[in-house]
Amino acid sequence: MRSAAPLGVPAHVPLVHVLRDGLAESVHHGSVVVLAPDGSTLFQAGDVSSTACYPRSAAKPMQAVAMVRLGLSLPPELLALTAASHSGEQFHLVGAQRVLDLGGFTEADLGNPADLPFDPVERAEWVASGRAARKLAHNCSGKHASMLHTARQRGWSTSDYLDPEHPLQREIAATVQDLTGERVAQVAVDGCRAPLFAVSLRGLAAAAGRIAAAPGGSAENVVAQAIRAHPEMVAGTRRDTTELMTAVPGLIAKDGFEAVQVAALPGGTAIAIKIADGGDRARLPATIAALALAGVEPDLLAPFVDPSRTVVGELTQRRVNSRFSLAANGRRTACAP
Repeated sequence: MRSAAPLGVPAHVPLVHVLRDGLAESVHHGSVVVLAPDGSTLFQAGDVSSTACYPRSAAKPMQAVAMVRLGLSLPPELLALTAASHSGEQFHLVGAQRVLDLGGFTEADLGNPADLPFDPVERAEWVASGRAARKLAHNCSGKHASMLHTARQRGWSTSDYLDPEHPLQREIAATVQDLTGERVAQVAVDGCRAPLFAVSLRGLAAAAGRIAAAPGGSAENVVAQAIRAHPEMVAGTRRDTTELMTAVPGLIAKDGFEAVQVAALPGGTAIAIKIADGGDRARLPATIAALALAGVEPDLLAPFVDPSRTVVGELTQRRVNSRFSLAANGRRTACAP
């Protein structure tokens, strides 16, 4: 196992340029790595290993693997929800409640804060109808419900399941180290109040590749298959991560706050991205370009191309010159390497 990635300020590079009539109007710094199945580097730009970063919700597939290793057994759609940052659509809330019911818990037992749905359409409807924030509507409620369920199955206490020293969180930390191949650099608290383990961007990509290519019967494969079968549970019906997994056969993908993204193909080729300023505008264009470098066929990326739009941006880094256009709603990206 490699040592922990050092702490410090990452050396990100100019990664995504938004051009208007040839002038770089805006520049997004960041880092990206593309790994082959054997862990060798196919492409990298920026700081992918010399500084630790927080994976945020991109860590959820690893957390789900840890829970399956501990004995968590759920229907595939609920296991996908375990690895989700869900949009708060009605089927997500129903799924999270099902996990709570299976474990003998109520919504009040969830340790995550109350929130409105993440999806803007769902959120607007909640606000318009005067509905209050709920723990169940928080995008991490599926993960938290499964954490409670796993702790009870193991005979562990549940009131303190978010304590970094709780046996559940110690096992999750061990799984993160196993999958990334490096020691955790720092433990913090995520926005959902769960422990958050800092690793390098390279380690994050390596973990995604291991999960995607794991042999049948392993906990990693169980999680990967659930994600592939139910991409709508991992994000939502109006989310780009769900669209990516629907467009590219066998792809597993997970985004995270502060503009983090991981994705991996069934063979184990994997990508990881961090946009320096945490802004989401550059995440998807960088992801599409990285997937092209990972060998995804252009035809599979075609659903993200809008030929009626003028190219307004360009991602250029070393050997890469991948163009993209951003639709007005920011959800679609055109990429023509």
